[in-house]
Amino acid sequence: MDLLHSSLLTDEFWSPIWQSLKISTVSGIIVIVLGTLIGKYFSRKQIKGMSILETIIMLPIVLPPTVVGFLLIVVFGRNSLMGRIIEWIFNQPVIFTWWAAVIASAIVAFPLMYQSAKAAFQSVNSDIEAAARLDGANEWRVFLFISIPLASRVLISGCILSFARALGEFGATLMFAGNIPGKTQTVPTAIYIAMDSGNTNLAWAWVISIMVISFVMLLFVRSRQFQ
Repeated sequence: MDLLHSSLLTDEFWSPIWQSLKISTVSGIIVIVLGTLIGKYFSRKQIKGMSILETIIMLPIVLPPTVVGFLLIVVFGRNSLMGRIIEWIFNQPVIFTWWAAVIASAIVAFPLMYQSAKAAFQSVNSDIEAAARLDGANEWRVFLFISIPLASRVLISGCILSFARALGEFGATLMFAGNIPGKTQTVPTAIYIAMDSGNTNLAWAWVISIMVISFVMLLFVRSRQFQ
């Protein structure tokens, strides 16, 4: 117990937690904005090849994380066109950087936000939106002051679930961003390394911390659903 308590007071324990929260927050903002906008667009649109496009969007949910990580390396690696463009603009590759962890987390969390946003906006009464347009509101005002407030309950649940998914991302992050302490090391990768090195006390501390954070977020989602 004393050894566990002493582990909680070290930078080695807190660094992955802060990194996880920062990475999840940034990727969560990206996912929330893009997921909300794209979910709104497709909630009322029926375009050719819609089922194929949505299947591609939802693939990260069912694909093994290592496959997602492999594809990210192929797309953003130093030998790819996108990777060379990023390296030319920023004078460094994106792979094994903090932003690589953000991209990996955003990719796996995006389907949850998209699905929630689309379902939320489909539940909004289109007659109310049409009435607002008749009163002179443009599309952005209808979106911001009518659609989002009416869909807010499901949107908030989607935000929290996508944040929780980004927080727990492991496989794609480990492959694409690596496990660099103080830079790309998140709680899931830190737990893996701690167990691999036999540091069970530290692993338990991280397991408990991420379970508490995830429990609180899921409890909030459940409480919103029964309001």
